[in-house]
Amino acid sequence: MPAIPQSSIGRHRWLICGLLFAATSINYMDRQILSLLKPLLDQELHWTNEQFGWINSLFQGAYALSYLAFGWFIDKYGTKIGYAVSIAAWSIAAASHALVSTISGFGFARIALGFGEGGNFPAAIKTVAQWFPRKERALATTLFNSGANVGALLAPAIIPPLALAIGWHGTFLVAGAAGFVWLGFWLFFYELPRRARGISPAEIAYIEGDLATDTGTQPLSWRAILGYKQTWGYLITRALTDPVWWFFLIWLPDYFKTTRGLDLKKMGLPLVAIYAIVTVLSIFGGWVSKRLVERGWDITRTRRVTLFIFACCVLPVALTTHLPIWGAVALIGLAGGAHQAWSATLYTTISDLFPKRAIGSLIGLGGLVGSLAGMIFPVVCGRVLDQLGGAGYAVLFGYCSVAYLIGFAINRILCPRYEPIAMNR
Repeated sequence: MPAIPQSSIGRHRWLICGLLFAATSINYMDRQILSLLKPLLDQELHWTNEQFGWINSLFQGAYALSYLAFGWFIDKYGTKIGYAVSIAAWSIAAASHALVSTISGFGFARIALGFGEGGNFPAAIKTVAQWFPRKERALATTLFNSGANVGALLAPAIIPPLALAIGWHGTFLVAGAAGFVWLGFWLFFYELPRRARGISPAEIAYIEGDLATDTGTQPLSWRAILGYKQTWGYLITRALTDPVWWFFLIWLPDYFKTTRGLDLKKMGLPLVAIYAIVTVLSIFGGWVSKRLVERGWDITRTRRVTLFIFACCVLPVALTTHLPIWGAVALIGLAGGAHQAWSATLYTTISDLFPKRAIGSLIGLGGLVGSLAGMIFPVVCGRVLDQLGGAGYAVLFGYCSVAYLIGFAINRILCPRYEPIAMNR
């Protein structure tokens, strides 16, 4: 294989990774705004915790269906079109929150946002598979996925003061505008490797040098994909662990308000600290995977060991309610960082196992399952908190602590090795 100019690699592949990072950051800022504005909206809407949970559940239901639809759409029409349609839709939906003022109105706005946001991860994961060889995908996925952490980190630092300055209506309008700025960059810069301007034959050979054995060209049906036990290992694991991240995004502002007495102005620092920890640890997790592969570990051993380590790192979060506030911040940050590293690794196993023509659909199925579980969990959380008050958080953090080890055990049984599956149909 000819030598690969490192500057060319940086100019093309890491630019693409940067675009994915920015989109994911905007995505997570948009979905967190409602939770951060809950203390203000409590006074206007007088909703119960269960009603707030239902509104978030409506978002999850729409997000689940959208994930599935966009997975198919992206496999059929490509990442450039699919991503553009998704972010345009969710940007309009984010801005539409400014037009509503009732509980039902927010429900409809969240449904619209969920339908738009479902294209983010199917498009991003498939883009990584198209632009990065297997040995670099875990790091690339972790880097763009860390955009979720950065978005969640920036949101509590930006949204509360912005809302206090221009009102919650204006805050949603700004969120919608940010998506359209990104869309312009995506349409201008993104192309497939073989269509990109200035990319060298050496870099294309490097990207495509470890392609899975796959002679098919047409997208695979969901029925065909569901015929593999590895698919079920991925789906069940998503269903168990996705709700944990949604719990952090939706309920942490309320947790600090209810159990720690922090108002909208004071909760920003603990939330920023949590997501700063999450960002650093998640990127470190992706770097660890890359280093293990470079040291000669095979893909199966690398994925297995890192998934187990990340699962163990979530266990201490069960002690959150028993510690002072900054001890709680540290444990939640550790658990969140472990989740994001776990999630990035789990996404990467899909491109380890399946050909590129199946990735969008499979990520869509995973998003459907994870979001349906995430749809149920906010309602359960709201009911638990309405019945037990702040003490209910001990129960919820307890579930979070063990979900990953259970998921790891099931995934270990159904995915004994992470080797490419020949799918020639």
